[in-house]
Amino acid sequence: MGRRRKARRDADDRDWTAFDESVGPDLDADPSKIEIDIEAENIALAEEKWKEDEETIHQKAMDKKEDSWSWMKEKRFSNMFKEIEHRLEGVLGTGRFEWVDRRVFDQVFDQRTLLAIYKLMQQGHIDTLDWPIARGKEAHVFHATTLNGVAAVKIFHTSNAVFKGLMQYIEGDPRFGGLRRRHHELVNIWVRKEHRNMMRMAKQGLNVPEPHALFRNVLVMDYLGDEDGPSPRLRDIEVEDAESVFDELLEWLRVCWNDAELVHADFSEYNILWHNDTPRVIDVGQSVAKGHPHAEEFLVRDVTRLVEWARRQGVEVDVPEAMAHVLY
Repeated sequence: MGRRRKARRDADDRDWTAFDESVGPDLDADPSKIEIDIEAENIALAEEKWKEDEETIHQKAMDKKEDSWSWMKEKRFSNMFKEIEHRLEGVLGTGRFEWVDRRVFDQVFDQRTLLAIYKLMQQGHIDTLDWPIARGKEAHVFHATTLNGVAAVKIFHTSNAVFKGLMQYIEGDPRFGGLRRRHHELVNIWVRKEHRNMMRMAKQGLNVPEPHALFRNVLVMDYLGDEDGPSPRLRDIEVEDAESVFDELLEWLRVCWNDAELVHADFSEYNILWHNDTPRVIDVGQSVAKGHPHAEEFLVRDVTRLVEWARRQGVEVDVPEAMAHVLY
């Protein structure tokens, strides 16, 4: 396209410079008083319109929020919520969790989410939901308790805007063919996808959180941390032997590609937790199968990011050498 445009310019012998100079206002000249007055009036009108738009948007948001909670006034839902309310003290910011930001509850817990949590509580997979331990564009992760100990509960947001950029990780994956584009179905597919990826990786001995249960947009899995909080990200710590950590993570990528036949597709120091002196890989929802049309591209990106991290730690390694280890 660029060559064709250049050829057309070369073939056109008209004096475009002269044409440009002869047409249009003198942009270097000082504006006249009339132009200044018109510009000031336009700015004032724009600010007034912006203020009106802001007030309208705010009012619509308040109305929508009020409508979004009207369902809880129905007797059956009101009774359901009363039944589990004491088990949600952490996310409600009540009881011994008064320090928790109540806005998190308003942001995450819509009707579909609360009904899903109620179902998981009824099934015995969740006892209490305590406090948020991580948040991202697609989900919040909460500390929780179960009948068997602590757990992490990942709640995927149901906002339409969140999942717009994630179709590239679903379309083309042979495991999820025939997907319809209704948003709530897309969210549910994404949760099942993360669950299946973790199961598939764990089966090959890869260090990932073990999933325990899922329903709709809620996933229950291993909690990586202690009573003081979640384990730190690799990004936030200094490891004593960076070369051995690099080797372990490169082997993780090799086994994932060759044995699990998956590629993480977002492998970075932000998605690796340092738990019990070993790296544990998280956030595998976007991981795709080998058959995905962009699988090799994602693999190169994952290996490159790992190599970049290792170099910052002083490890001498290059991408071709690392790719050769993963592939062969």
